[in-house]
Amino acid sequence: MAPRTTERLMNLLIALLVTPTSLPKSRIREVIEPYRGQSDAAFDRMFERDKDALRTIGIRIEVGETESYHGVEPGYRIRREDFELPPIDLEPAEAAVIGVAARVWQSARLGDATAVALRKLVAAGVPVDPDALSGVEPRLAASEPAFEAVWDAVVTRTPVTFLYERADGARAQRVVEPWRVVSWHGRWYLVGYDRDRADQRLFRLSRVVGDVEAAGASMEFDVPDDADVREIAASLFPAPPTSDAVVRVRKGRGLGLRRRATTQEPGDEGWDVIEVPYGSAGELASDIASYGPDAVAVSPPELRTEVRDRLARVLEVSSR
Repeated sequence: MAPRTTERLMNLLIALLVTPTSLPKSRIREVIEPYRGQSDAAFDRMFERDKDALRTIGIRIEVGETESYHGVEPGYRIRREDFELPPIDLEPAEAAVIGVAARVWQSARLGDATAVALRKLVAAGVPVDPDALSGVEPRLAASEPAFEAVWDAVVTRTPVTFLYERADGARAQRVVEPWRVVSWHGRWYLVGYDRDRADQRLFRLSRVVGDVEAAGASMEFDVPDDADVREIAASLFPAPPTSDAVVRVRKGRGLGLRRRATTQEPGDEGWDVIEVPYGSAGELASDIASYGPDAVAVSPPELRTEVRDRLARVLEVSSR
């Protein structure tokens, strides 16, 4: 699969940022992989679109003339002083939001592609300034295997299909128009339109089983504006807590449960006892079961039953 648009844009940004002199258009075509396989006309269109995309988000691209083995041709660069932000004072809440955004962009695939682009620039005799990358750290940290495929589908507006496991353990194939990826209580969710059920739905990415596959073409559907998506997501998230559960958690484990806990006390050797507020016993039971032997529901009894049922279903499936 060709690298996604965001990856190509990031590599163009890095290539233009690390060179202290203008980079010829022909050299840019050589070092950024998606450009190399294009015809002259297709490359020109793609390159112009990418420059416009960077300029749209406020990145100034300097244009000049430079010598290359093709003769005199247009050259491009991004001056570090134009790219870097001045010192900014952030409120604690604003800094927290920036921290979340930084954690989202931690992709090994993106990092590898960046390293390849830099090596090609050096091999081609282009001096580079690695320190210029201090303001660009493309990393994507999300533990859910489905995250990147779903993110790609959101960016390209491509319908997807995947096997989804509900809170009660039942599984079904879903066909979804992906609108947004959102984070809630340390979990990633997909907000979108379920075509089979003809309604808006919220999917927890950790419950996607197996691969996420395309179920249509890119740009196949329209997405509600951000305000609508936020409102829809808020209405679909699990109900607010109405009860409290007691859970035993092995020391150093169950961090997701610990973050939600209102109390935490030492238990038996190697264990802590925490109290977790919840609104849906099924949702909490799925969370507890996902930690396997590292978390045990103590009370209420209906929660213990829910957890046992889920673990029994897992055992049944794994023994087939």
